[in-house]
Parts: sequence; C-alpha cells; structure tokens
Amino acid sequence: MKQLMMFLAALLYSQMCDAACAAETLQSPDGKVAVEIFTGPKGELSYQIIWKERLVIEPSRLGITVQGVELGEKVTIGDATLVTRNQTYATRGVHTRGRDHHVQATLPIQHTPSGKQWKLQCRAFDDGVAFRYIVPGDGIQHVDGESSSWKVVANSRAWFFERLAKKWKLKSYAGEWLETDVSKLDTVSPPGPIQGTPIVFVLPDGKGYAAITKAATYNYSGMRLKATGDRRLVANFTEGQAGFDVEGAITTPWRVTMLADDLDELVNTDLIKNLNPAPDSELFADTSYIKPGRTAWSWETLSLGTPDTQRTFIDLAAKMKFEYSTIDDGWKDWKDPWETVKQLCEYARSKQIGVWLWVHSKDILDPSNEYQQMRDYFERVAAIGAVGLKIDFMNGETKALVDFEIAVLRNAAAQRLMINFHGCHASTGEERTYPNEMTREGIRGIEVNKMEEGPLPASHNAALPFTRFVVGHADYTPVLFSNPGPTTWAHQVATLVTYTSALQTYAEHPDTMMDMPGLKEAFPVLQSIPSIWDETRVLPGSAIGKLAVMARRRGNEWFVAILNGRQEVQDYALDLSFLSSGAYEAETIQDDIEADPVSLVGLNAKADLHQYTTTIPCKVIKATVSGGQKMPVRLAPGGGFVMRIREP
Repeated sequence: MKQLMMFLAALLYSQMCDAACAAETLQSPDGKVAVEIFTGPKGELSYQIIWKERLVIEPSRLGITVQGVELGEKVTIGDATLVTRNQTYATRGVHTRGRDHHVQATLPIQHTPSGKQWKLQCRAFDDGVAFRYIVPGDGIQHVDGESSSWKVVANSRAWFFERLAKKWKLKSYAGEWLETDVSKLDTVSPPGPIQGTPIVFVLPDGKGYAAITKAATYNYSGMRLKATGDRRLVANFTEGQAGFDVEGAITTPWRVTMLADDLDELVNTDLIKNLNPAPDSELFADTSYIKPGRTAWSWETLSLGTPDTQRTFIDLAAKMKFEYSTIDDGWKDWKDPWETVKQLCEYARSKQIGVWLWVHSKDILDPSNEYQQMRDYFERVAAIGAVGLKIDFMNGETKALVDFEIAVLRNAAAQRLMINFHGCHASTGEERTYPNEMTREGIRGIEVNKMEEGPLPASHNAALPFTRFVVGHADYTPVLFSNPGPTTWAHQVATLVTYTSALQTYAEHPDTMMDMPGLKEAFPVLQSIPSIWDETRVLPGSAIGKLAVMARRRGNEWFVAILNGRQEVQDYALDLSFLSSGAYEAETIQDDIEADPVSLVGLNAKADLHQYTTTIPCKVIKATVSGGQKMPVRLAPGGGFVMRIREP
C-alpha cells in the first residue's frame, strides 16, 4: 500500500508532458523519499525527487557526454537491478558510528543513435538521493561534461559561499556564507553564475532542508554548479569545454541531494561518507599512527620564526597537553633544513609531541613514474620523524589535482603519515576511504581576519556548522582572541565545539590562551575540548547564520556551545533535557556583557584589527545543573557560550 501511495504521489506531482515515459520509481527504506527516473518527450534521461509527498527537485536532466556524444539524449531505459544495504561502520568526527541504509537501482541505459550501452546507478536513502554514471570502455575516454542538473522547488532559500574581494572562490572554496532566493543564484555572484558545493537550501515554509553536492570524487574532475536561471543548477567543471580524459571505464562521483527535517538531521547525516568506499584493508591494515588531536601553530601570531621559535612552540604544546605542533611555510629556507627539522622532531618526540610539516604542492606535484617525486619526499619526511604533512596551494579541483590529492593520501598511508590539505576544495567524503586525511581547508577560516578582505562576520561563523561542515571536516584554524573581529572571546571558544576537525589547529599564541588576564581562567575548559565526538545534537532555536547551538559528548563529558551570528544581544533558554536525570558539575564560559571592553591593540603584531580594536571579554562561572533544567543564557552581539558538563 505504501509503495502504491508513493507512486500515486509521484504521478500527482509530476510535471512531465504527456510524451514522457516513467521507467523507475525508487524509494528510500522508510518510504518517504522517492526518486522517479524517466525519459522526457525527446528521449532525454530525467528524474525528479519527491520527499514526504511533496516535490523538492522538479524534473531535471541526467546524462554525460563522452567522446562528443551526449549519452543522456535519445535513450531507452532497461529493467533495474535492485539491491538493499543496511550496515554500520566506524566513523570519526560528528559521532562514532555511521549507518549506511539505502536501496540501490542500477539501470541499463542505451543511447539509441550510437547503440552505446552504459549504466545509471541511483541510491535512495532516508535522508537523500545520489546518482552516478558508469560508462564502460578501454583506453582513454574523453569526458566533455555532464547534463546532471537540479531544478529546486520555488521559494527555497539558498545558502552559498562567496569570495567577496578576490576571484579565488572556486579555487580555495574560501568564501563567506550568504543567503539568497534560489531564483537569484544565477545573478547574485559578482564573479558569475558558477557556485561551489555544497549549496544548502531552506525549503519553502521552513519545512526541512536540502543540500546539493558531490561525493567520492576519484579519477574525475571536481563538480561545481552553474545556475542557469529558472531555479536550475547544472554540473560544471573547471576544464570547461576542453573536458578531461579518463583511462578505461568511467565511474563518476556521486551527484547528491541531501534531505533533512531539521538541522540536527542535517549535521548528523552520514550520507557523504556512505557514498565513499571503505578503507583498503591492506593499505590501512595498521591505523595506529592515525591519531586525532590538537596542534599548536605559530603562523597566525608570529609567522614561522626560527628553529628556536618552533622549539618553544613544541614546549608550549607539551605544556598545554596538546598532541601536536605544526611547522609551517619557510622551514626549507633554514640552514640545513632537513637536519634541523629532524632535530626538532626528535626533541618533540621526547616531549610526546608529534610534528606536522608544511609543504607546497608544487614540490611534490610531478605525476611521472607514478609520482616518484612525491614518494621520495614522503619517505624523507617519515625518516626525519614528522607525523604528518600540511599540503598547500592546490588551488583547484581539476582532474589532475583530484588525482594528485588521492596520490597524496595513498602514498602518505604507505609511509604512515597523516595529511591536512589546504588551498583545496571542500570534502567529498575522502576521509572515509583514506582515514589518514585528518582535515582539509576548503573553508573561509579565521586567518581572513588579518587580511584586507577581513574580518569574518559572526553570521558566517554561525552558518558554517550547517553549511560547509555538513559535507565533512574542515581546518578553520579556530580561536583567535587577539583578532576576533566582530565576535567575542566566548564566541571564539565556542567554535572549537561547533566546528568538526580531527586535527584542530589553534590559531592563537599559547601564551595568550594560557596566561592573559581574562583568558587564563577559561583555559582549563578550552584545554579539555576534544577534536572528535561520540555524539552530536543540534539544539532547538538553531538557525543558519543566526544561531548555532550544539551539545556534543565525548565519553562521559558533554560540551554545549552557542554561536550568536547577529550583531545584537540575544537571550536563549538552554534546555538541558539531553542529560540524564541527576546533578552535574558545570563550568561555563560566557560573554561578560557588563564588563569594560578589552583592548586588542598590540596583542598580535600580525593582526590587522580593522575597526575592531576592542572585544567583549568572557567570564567563567561554575555551577551545578540537572537534566531537564532550562538555563537562561545572554549572548552579546557576535557572542558565544561554552559549557563543560561532568558527573560529580
């Protein structure tokens, strides 16, 4: 009966003309998501998505052009092969166990004019739909582009990122998150109608959320989205009309539509990781070297400095009980750099600190002889005792750069090295297949505050948990007390809880965090915040760009964090009903609204404070709380709140 009802709903909402031919209706395990795949009046391969009996993606094209032939036009669709999967697996970041529950349809497609046969694969999850193309072939196959598209339901509000001052938007994905009506996506951006992924949509009447993105980007170019008007987005690639080559059979990345009733479901989705293969059992037979943690970092406040500077930061990392220290750009200009870094790694190891080492991608980019240059470099890095590499300035997602990143992860794993990508596109779930990827940038992070185009607005920070972070981890490099822009100190601490990164890189100088009056009292709470979580809950009242409220658990400790994205005071009633009954010890870091502003002048020699020369300080309050209690919280403009909760 349920299948019949959903099929009737698909017919009710269908906007196809009479000549269209429905071929397959695929339903999610809970029956609430249905994707209908059909041919249009001219034989064009198309689909639409119905969620809870309402159309969210109107009829949209599918297809791929290979060797100059548009394989999605004038097609016939064969009988589908259906497979259901329901499994759990270990994951990292938002929670510890992922669940992959979906129904998959593999449909044989024949391009009538050429006789070419290929496959469309579609998966329906309770929280979304994904499809990809499988085109058999030998030798080099040239991909000219795709017809993959999404026509989003009218009156949806779109959240997208924008590089406001420079045209690096689609190279670094480091844009400010902004909101517009879906109908304006083709005209809203000064650089043009091409947007990066994901784009997150608030559906009409506030009835849920959707996001359009990609997953499992391997052996292919990274997809962007071109807004073409009439609420339609079409797959777009860096290579443009030139296209790109794929060796042998083509298996495209997944084209994904995420669906969520609320922000808690959106944040907790496993959809992107589900679409990535499990790790190779031989390459990752030993994962003992893969260790989440926190790293001290001199770059934001001092630049690199001398080897003595980095030795001091290793000492400070040990004093803070962090796991790592990162040596950034410039170390290769030191005298005898490799021997110097080897000595620093040995010193760090004596302090039980691991060293991350920065490298420019150009130093390891040569693909000849199966990336021999890279393999030699990684072997040398492992030999001197570094635990991981921060690889920077890929600046794009062409197929060549995607191939490079995957080669990095594979060759790093062979040397038991962890990886942090910078100057790169956002995650598409690679960290499931390659768990040695601890984080990646692809985000507009706190370093922007010192730049001409800075600082970051509080609204951007309050949007990130529900936009960029829904597709995977990101290295925002949080906590910059000495240059917070239009945010408060409590807001800066709250980003540690609300932003997910297995390697959390602290931007602020350790001495400031540990010893500055007004901050040293907060340091014990800051110091206790982990980099990965067992459980995450988005609490009521959260709204993209306005208010981000999360409760996250690690072991038997809970942390609650709030980001105020507005430049006005907000009063929030924190509901502690996620706690079991009983009393708990709590420490809170709150905006000290009544206190005098703190001067920031002179705290950070590298800071461009713009007009934000002061900030609202924080105060630390200890209390006893109980499950079910409602606690009033007053947030300053651009303010924040953090609470650590422990059983007595």
